Amino acid sequence: MKELVELLNQYAKEYYQLDRPTVSDAEYDRLYRELVDLEAAYPEEIQLDSPSHRVGGRILEGFEKYAHEYPLFSLQDAFSREELDEFDQRVRKEFPRARYICELKIDGLSISLTYQNGQLLAGATRGDGTVGENITENLRRVSDIPLMLSEPLDLTVRGECYMPKASFERVNRMRQELGEPEFANPRNAAAGTLRQLDTGVVAKRGLATFLYQVASPIDLAYQSDVLSELERLGFVTNSHRHVAHTMDEVWRFIQEMAGKRSELPYEIDGIVIKVDDLSQQASLGFTVKAPRWAIAYKFPAEEKEAEILSVDWTVGRTGVVTPTANLSPVQLAGTTVSRATLHNVDYIEEKDIRIGDRVIVYKAGDIIPAVLHVLMDHRKDQDPLVIPEQCPSCQSELLHYEDEVALRCINPMCPAQIKNRLTHFASRDAMNIVGLGESNVDKLFEANLVQDVADLYKLEPTQLEELDGFKEKSAAKLWEAIQASKGNSAERLLFGLGIRHVGSKASQLLLKEFSTLERLAQASSEEIAAIEGVGQITAQAIRTYFDSPGGSRLLMELEDAGVNLVYQGPVVQENALLAGKTVVLTGKLESMKRGQAKQKLEQLGAKVSGSVSKNTDLVVAGQDAGSKLTKAQELGIEVKDEAWLASL
Repeated sequence: MKELVELLNQYAKEYYQLDRPTVSDAEYDRLYRELVDLEAAYPEEIQLDSPSHRVGGRILEGFEKYAHEYPLFSLQDAFSREELDEFDQRVRKEFPRARYICELKIDGLSISLTYQNGQLLAGATRGDGTVGENITENLRRVSDIPLMLSEPLDLTVRGECYMPKASFERVNRMRQELGEPEFANPRNAAAGTLRQLDTGVVAKRGLATFLYQVASPIDLAYQSDVLSELERLGFVTNSHRHVAHTMDEVWRFIQEMAGKRSELPYEIDGIVIKVDDLSQQASLGFTVKAPRWAIAYKFPAEEKEAEILSVDWTVGRTGVVTPTANLSPVQLAGTTVSRATLHNVDYIEEKDIRIGDRVIVYKAGDIIPAVLHVLMDHRKDQDPLVIPEQCPSCQSELLHYEDEVALRCINPMCPAQIKNRLTHFASRDAMNIVGLGESNVDKLFEANLVQDVADLYKLEPTQLEELDGFKEKSAAKLWEAIQASKGNSAERLLFGLGIRHVGSKASQLLLKEFSTLERLAQASSEEIAAIEGVGQITAQAIRTYFDSPGGSRLLMELEDAGVNLVYQGPVVQENALLAGKTVVLTGKLESMKRGQAKQKLEQLGAKVSGSVSKNTDLVVAGQDAGSKLTKAQELGIEVKDEAWLASL
């Protein structure tokens, strides 16, 4: 069991932190199942750092208070160059040759981790700096937090737990489909996740960390050394940092990162400037609230005033009706914004939003334009916004369930739902039917040629030729794309069916286990829920779908049409040119889409990563490549252009 734990933790580190796995998913799963079986037989021998502690659900009764052995202080904020200069003058009164280290201010939740003899003993929130909440079980589910260090040390470390932008978008999409309130920004999402009493939810939401401080005594000279030591011990630190000798250098770094802010895969709201020398930090000491040796420069919040011109109500593929405000155009975070989400009916009522209102608009987490609040001083005599009672697509009565914040159309034959399901089915991550976008789905539906996804496979080229804007060549091209999709591996089909709670990753997990869609359709909810990473809610949704007359009929029709129902797994070319290589794509590609490039690289044996690190073997740079290209050049990583990629 000890050997398995050591192996699995090493493989997990290679996968999540180094982005360079050395074993296949199947081999990892085999070893993991062996460990779980042993733990069931010998519970008294379960290791404290077992990877089984990271997954699976536990319902916590509540969070206990946690007294911090080493208090957490707030940082003094600065909002201008003048305030930074004042800080610099105070430091240089005592240390004229002081140098600074600049670190990104991650927009997440402060955490404290305590290790005893190298094992994670406790994890807590900041709280008031003296007393926080014990959230150890939840932090065990964050994949990049080491459960055991590389050395048997006693120490307490500090850092930030955050939700990456990609995870934030995924979680909000799921919440919208379920009729649940969306998180306003990634920070709220991270905070809400860490305070979940169901640890299974935490395990699925994709949180991550950056560590930046050792709070317990440590024999190092500089903060820059501390960050290197944290990396050596197995923690994740942020690579965007800079040692500066003057405030001019600090300011240049602030401007540089402000420009790159939108490119980062996580949210930042400023830059933290610290005196690098730890002995100088100790000498400068603390005020009642904050250290004298550090300051946080906060980026100015970007909010703009706009007028609500009208509100659109759109129906999604699951029947959720979502309101979107049409605005007078404003420039926000580098883009022109003319539409903003209003989330749901409860949000509209809470903010008392009306057509004609002047409102403050912002980008939630610099991603989604949203209405922050109404400027009541500008309100005239507008009537409250009329909430629709009938579906805008099919005029069926809308329902507002007590346990949901969303309006929902429950008519399965609602045209908007059908068209959205067809568009989803043809999308890149599902069946990838090139040419079957939203506009062509509309044409097929209006011509009464399709009512469900099985109808796509009954189409003939001559029928497509009759559609507006189609000719013989374009009709043949779309028909061939539909036919080609029959050969996709079955996890794409499962995702394309649009079953609630079943995303692309869950589809792959399910088909890896059951091999065929037919076996999955016959499996019990208990068998489905037993798969690691799936859970009871997803299992029940799958059973409900395939137990319904529509679901079982559709599967038979797809099989009769010759659509593949078997899991094939990724196809890698024999003697693949890039076998074992980690490749990063950056910039705009002209000759192919990003997804196509990723697929081709994987067929050539490459592991395609989203970030550049010292373990990256190759970077393919398209037009307008930014920080990833710069980092690759700094690390001496080989860089190729799009022409080289196309030549493969």
